[in-house]
Amino acid sequence: MITVLIADDQPLQRFGFRMLLETNPDTEVVGEAGNGAEALRQAELLRPDVILMDIRMPGVDGIEATRRLTAATGRSRVLILTTFDLDEYVYAALRAGASGFLLKDARPDELLAGIRAVAGGDAIIAPALTRRLLDAFAPHLTGPAARPDARLGALTEREREILIAIGQGWSNGEIADRLVLSESTVKTHVGRVLAKIGARDRVQAVIFAYDHGLTKPK
Repeated sequence: MITVLIADDQPLQRFGFRMLLETNPDTEVVGEAGNGAEALRQAELLRPDVILMDIRMPGVDGIEATRRLTAATGRSRVLILTTFDLDEYVYAALRAGASGFLLKDARPDELLAGIRAVAGGDAIIAPALTRRLLDAFAPHLTGPAARPDARLGALTEREREILIAIGQGWSNGEIADRLVLSESTVKTHVGRVLAKIGARDRVQAVIFAYDHGLTKPK
């Protein structure tokens, strides 16, 4: 059972999400929040697997709430639900530590699949979409780190190749084909890379690769 906290300042929106999730056999709504501050309190108390987080909320918004949640290294993963597509708010949310985002007009099956993916430790943004998103907001990136990062030094040569491939938006299957590896081996390497660089998922790994100059926008 995947436990879910819904954070949205629109009561009707929360009601709609709750109705959907309560009719699904593998999801359970454990709480609701009308703003970011309340979401933080509920997350600490309830420790949900996934938090559906709106971006624009009064007081503490979804981006700041996400930043605080991920900084606290709790078990909850954040899935941003927004009315926007590729905009600076979504980008900032991903930089804050969200595991991905969906538009609020996503189909019910897309939302449920996204929740399952995030709960399982994956990012729900397709690799190609991740690349397009980061390319669109490349001017906001900080650029290569001024000092060598010990996390890069901890990577083997193969793991560095895998990280570069992730940064280029390749799926596990594409990495396997291009590096002549089995997909299961690639999956193992990806897991090790994420652990060594401290990334929660592929989205954060892509950002890490951009920030450290391993990949650049076209």
